[in-house]
Amino acid sequence: MFTTVIIFLFILAIIDLYVGVSNDAVNFLNSAVGSKAAPLKIVFAVAAVGILCGAVLSNGMMEIARHGIFKPEFFYFSELMCVLLAVMLSDVVILDVFNSLGLPTSTTVSMVFELLGGSVAMAWVKSASSHGTLQFASMFNTDKALQVILAIFFSVAIAFVFGAVVQWITRLILTFDYRKRLKWWAGILGGIAVTSIVYFMLIKGLADASFMTADKKAWVAAHTGQLVLWCFVGSAVLMQILYFLKVNVLSVIVLTGTFALAMAFAGNDLVNFIGVPLAGLSAFQDFTANGAAVGPDAYAMGSLNGPAATPIFFLVAAGIIMVISLITSKKAKNVIKTSLDLSRQEEGDEMFGSSPLARVLVRSSSNIATFFVSILPAPVRKWIDSRFDNSNPTMEKGASFDLVRASVNLVLAGLLIALGTSFKLPLSTTYVTFMVAMGSSLADRAWGRESAVFRITGVISVIGGWFITAAVAFIVCFLVTLAMHFGGSIVTVILCGIAIYMLISSQVKFKSKDNAGDDRIYDSIVASKSPEEVWSLLKAHNKSSAATILEFVSDVYPTLSDSFSDEDRRAVSEALNRIKEEKVNAKKLRKRELVGMMKLDRNTAVQCDTWFHQTNNNMEQMVYCLQRMAEPCKEHLDNNFNPLPEDCSAEYAPLEARLTDYIDWAGKMVAMDDYDRIDSLNSNLDGLRMDLEKAIRNVMERVNGSTKQENLNIYMVYLNMLQESQQLASCLKHLMLAEVKFQR
Repeated sequence: MFTTVIIFLFILAIIDLYVGVSNDAVNFLNSAVGSKAAPLKIVFAVAAVGILCGAVLSNGMMEIARHGIFKPEFFYFSELMCVLLAVMLSDVVILDVFNSLGLPTSTTVSMVFELLGGSVAMAWVKSASSHGTLQFASMFNTDKALQVILAIFFSVAIAFVFGAVVQWITRLILTFDYRKRLKWWAGILGGIAVTSIVYFMLIKGLADASFMTADKKAWVAAHTGQLVLWCFVGSAVLMQILYFLKVNVLSVIVLTGTFALAMAFAGNDLVNFIGVPLAGLSAFQDFTANGAAVGPDAYAMGSLNGPAATPIFFLVAAGIIMVISLITSKKAKNVIKTSLDLSRQEEGDEMFGSSPLARVLVRSSSNIATFFVSILPAPVRKWIDSRFDNSNPTMEKGASFDLVRASVNLVLAGLLIALGTSFKLPLSTTYVTFMVAMGSSLADRAWGRESAVFRITGVISVIGGWFITAAVAFIVCFLVTLAMHFGGSIVTVILCGIAIYMLISSQVKFKSKDNAGDDRIYDSIVASKSPEEVWSLLKAHNKSSAATILEFVSDVYPTLSDSFSDEDRRAVSEALNRIKEEKVNAKKLRKRELVGMMKLDRNTAVQCDTWFHQTNNNMEQMVYCLQRMAEPCKEHLDNNFNPLPEDCSAEYAPLEARLTDYIDWAGKMVAMDDYDRIDSLNSNLDGLRMDLEKAIRNVMERVNGSTKQENLNIYMVYLNMLQESQQLASCLKHLMLAEVKFQR
C-alpha cells in the first residue's frame, strides 16, 4: 500500500512541477517578455538554462519539508504519509486554480501553510486521542509560518516603495528617450546592474548549492567586498566596450537578470515541488529498513530530523520537467499576461474592473500628488515633466515597457531577495518581483487617470489572492488530512480521483476559453503605430468578434429553448451561466476595439464610428436577449410551475429552428466575408418577425381567455420567449447591415 502512495506522491510531484512553474514563470520572464529584450525563443532558452543550472546546483531539500513545520518524532509513519499525501493533493489543485485565473501566487506560502494545516490536523487528532499525554503545541512549529507571514507584509510594501523610488530616479536620469544618454551612462549603469545580479547569484543562487562547502561559503563571505568591487570595475568596462561595439547593453542586462532569477528560482523553490515527495521517500526507506517489525502505526519518524541529500537524478529530472513546463504551458503565459497588463506603459484593455477601495486610493493619491506638485517651483515641475515625456519613447514594437524599466525590475528584485536572504527572511520571489514591477510602473506614470483605478484593483486582487492562498492552503489540507485519516484507503482513493478530475476539467475548460487568435490581433493593434495597419487589424478583430458572438448565440438559443420545453432545470442554469460569462467577454471585445478606434486617423474614425458602435451594440443586445429569456425560464422551473403546453411547443419549435438557421447563415457570411446574399437573409428575418408577431397575438388571446393563475404564469414566460426571439431577429438584421458597412 505505502509503495503505491510513494509512487503517487512522485506522480503528483511531476504535476506540481508543471503547474508550479506555470505560476512562478512570471517571476523571471516578466521583464524580458514585457520589454521584448530578445526574441521569445532566446528569452525562453536563457530561462531554461538558468532553471537547469539552478536545479542541478540545488541542494534539493530545504529542511522545512522534513521538520520545518512539524516535529517528525511525534508522528508515526502512517500518519506522516497521510499528511504528505494531503499536502501534495492540495497543492496541485490550489496552484492550478490560480494558474487558470491568471493570478500569480507563492508556491512557498502554499507549501508552508499546507504542511501547517496537515500537521495541525494530525496533531489535533493525536492530542485528543492521547488523553493529555501529548501536548498539542509540542508536535508542530509555528515559527516558520510566522516568519513567512511577516516577510509577506514587509516584502510587499518594501518592494513596491523601492520599485517606485528607484525607477523614478532612473527615469529622471535617462528619460524615455534613453539611447542618446547611454553614451555616458552605459558603463556605470551596466556595472551596477551586473554587479547586483552577480551578488544576487552568490548570495541567493549559490548559497545552498550542492558544491558549496562550509569553507567555500566562509571564503565568499570574507571576500564579498573585494568580489563586488572587482566585479563592478570589470563589468563597467565590459559594458562600455559593448556599447561602443553597438551592442544593446540593456538587453544584455535583462537577459543576465533573467538567467539569475531563473537559476535562483529553480535552486531554492525546487523544494516546493519535490521536497514533500522526497521527504516521503526518505520516511519510506527508513521504515522499510528499520520499522517493518514495529508496524506503520507505531514507528516514529524521528529520522527526518537528520540532514538529507538528494540524488542528482531527481534534480536533473526535476529541471527537465520544469523546462518542458516553461515552454509548453499556456497557463504560464496567462499568468505572465496578468502581470504585463497591470504594468504596461500604454493604456488598453484592462482585465480588472473598478473597486471602491481602488477609487478611494486613486482619489487620495491624486490629492496628495497635487499638493506636492503645487509646492514645487514651476521651473522644477517643468523640468521633471520634460524628463518623463513619453511622446517619443525608445521601446520595441509590441513591448509593454522599455528596457530601462525591465532592467530596474530585475536588478532591484534580485537585490531585495538577496538582502532578505542575508537577514534569513523567507521572502517569496513572486511577491518581490511582482511588487517591484508594480512600483516601477507607477513611477513611470503608466497608471494614468483612465487606467489607475483598474490597475490598482488588479494589484489589490493579486495581493488578496496571496493571503487567500495561505488560508485556503491551510483549511483544504487540514480537511483533506482529517478525511484521509478517518476515511482510510477508500476515502484516500476518492480524494485522489477528485483531484485528478479537477485538474483534467480545469485544463479542458482553459483550452475552451483560449482566444489566442483574438489576443494576437489585439496585441498587434496595441503595438502598431500605423493608422492604416490599425484599421486593417481592427476590421479583422471586429469580424472575429461578430463570428464568435453569432456562434455562441446559435449554440445557446436552441439549447435554452429546448431545455425549457423539456423542463431540464440544470441545462437552463448552465445556459444562463454561459450567457453571463459571454456578457463579460462581449464587453471586453468592445473595449479592445475602442482602443483600436482611438488609434485611427480622424477621417477614418469619423467614417466608421457609427457602424462600429452599431455592430457592438447589436452584438451585446443579442447576448442580453438571451439573458432576458433565460432568467424567467429558470425562475419558472425553479418554482416547479406548469410546463409549456403542447400547442405552444408545436407553435414555437419551427420559429426557433428558423431563427437558429438564420443565425448560422449570418455567422457563415461573417466568417467567409461574403455578404452577397444579405438582402435575402434580411427578407427572411422580416418574414420571421411577422410570424413571431402572429404567435405573440395568439398568446395574448390565450391569456385573455384563461382564468387560471397557473396558466397565466407559463403564458407570460412563453410570451417573453417570443418577444425576445423577435428582438433577437431584429438585432441580427441590424448587426449584419452595420457589419457590411464597417467591413467595406
